[in-house]
Amino acid sequence: MRLVQWEEFGLVLVYSLGSLVWLFVLTKLMGNRQMSQLTLFDYIIGISIGSIAAEMASHPEEDAWLGLIAMTIYALVAVGFNVLNDKSLKARRVLIGSPLVLLDHGQLYRQNLKRAKLDLNELLAECRSAGYFDLSELEMILMEVNGKLSFLPVSQNRPVTPQDLSLAPAQDRPAVAVVMDGVPFPDRLKAVGLDEAWLQKQLRIQDVDDCREVFFASVDRDNQLSVYLRETDGRSKEHYA
Repeated sequence: MRLVQWEEFGLVLVYSLGSLVWLFVLTKLMGNRQMSQLTLFDYIIGISIGSIAAEMASHPEEDAWLGLIAMTIYALVAVGFNVLNDKSLKARRVLIGSPLVLLDHGQLYRQNLKRAKLDLNELLAECRSAGYFDLSELEMILMEVNGKLSFLPVSQNRPVTPQDLSLAPAQDRPAVAVVMDGVPFPDRLKAVGLDEAWLQKQLRIQDVDDCREVFFASVDRDNQLSVYLRETDGRSKEHYA
């Protein structure tokens, strides 16, 4: 086993960092859908670009820069592919496909299960993971183009909504983090119509004298402050009992 020369180590370092930077640039170009809703084509493109980047980093040569061109070509093809999908419904159906109906009105579609490469045991396991332990609770099951299953429960089994009860509740909003690791965020307080004076007052109501004692605090829709203090004994809880 020969020793790696410093020159070779330097090349590997340069190509590794360079390929990471270029991968970041190309991923931004292709968009976040590469990570959130991976289609079969996105999967192929991602693997191909990752393989080229790894090959460049592990086998640096004089013409290794050609890998950057190959990665760019793959990325441009992916961008063109997404543009074509947005412009043409027919192209989208051919290249990506359309959702498969696996169950509808009590009818299981065996051929569609075969096309989805899904057997009954796997289907039932997916249903249980989604909280449905009886197929009769479901009106429809779809396999989306990204391989995920969507479930439509029968009307009698779906949760009651405020609309069903003729109610009109106020629009909810996510809780806003206003203190993290002892540091308050005045901008976030201002965004919800509050200020640091209000924060200090609410902390005193909850017997907290110093903001630095707070590990995390958030404000909900009704301007109720939830406070989580730092551990005082320096230990973490590992077990319930």
